[in-house]
Amino acid sequence: MTTPYQLYYWDGLQGRGEFVRLALEEAGVPYVDVARKKGGMSALNASLDGEQVAHPSFAPPVLRVGDMLIGQTANILLYLGAKHGLAPRSQDGRLWANQLQLTIADIVAEAHDTHHPVSSSAYYEDQKKEAKTRAKDFREKRIPKFLDYFEGVIERNPGRGGYAVGSRLSYVDLSLFQLLDGLAYAFPNTMAKLAPSYPGLFAVHAKVAQRPNVAAYLNSKRRIPNNETDIFRHYPELDK
Repeated sequence: MTTPYQLYYWDGLQGRGEFVRLALEEAGVPYVDVARKKGGMSALNASLDGEQVAHPSFAPPVLRVGDMLIGQTANILLYLGAKHGLAPRSQDGRLWANQLQLTIADIVAEAHDTHHPVSSSAYYEDQKKEAKTRAKDFREKRIPKFLDYFEGVIERNPGRGGYAVGSRLSYVDLSLFQLLDGLAYAFPNTMAKLAPSYPGLFAVHAKVAQRPNVAAYLNSKRRIPNNETDIFRHYPELDK
């Protein structure tokens, strides 16, 4: 592929776009993070405008591949996985990987709702009481439930290597890395206590971090730092 992919996602945020960035970086394919360039926000907004494009997305991330626009994180990764060797070759394997990615999307949404449990359009400061209640349930019940599931997926995977799907790294492993990284930022106390119970998951995290392309990305300016306008936010009062 000679023409770079164009990734449309909000500037200054890892967010859901980071799952796509990690796949592109691991694959070593050229891409442009459009909104981080001059005039990029206009192009991003155009990808969501049904008057300008045939298949508008509801929200970023959106990936432009030539004349084609692909929306939704899991949908983009389904495409990139097949195109760049980051997914199983069989249809069954690719559907399984997509199913796992959609489950990751579920917990990411729940993580967001810990700091915005009442309304996404209201400030965190206006819903702190509700956020504390929601975060407590997330820490004590929902995080362990999801991590139990993903740990079981890794344990039962018949492929060698300790990956989530098959015997080699897939975009699911990259996304599990990003999930654990985000949870550790938002809930460091909780995740420190839980980590010993999930050796398979944290082994995947370590393996992904050591991949040459990923390691170079994580140490570059292309990797946007975690911050309190993102999906994973660290508010100490939510991690007691």
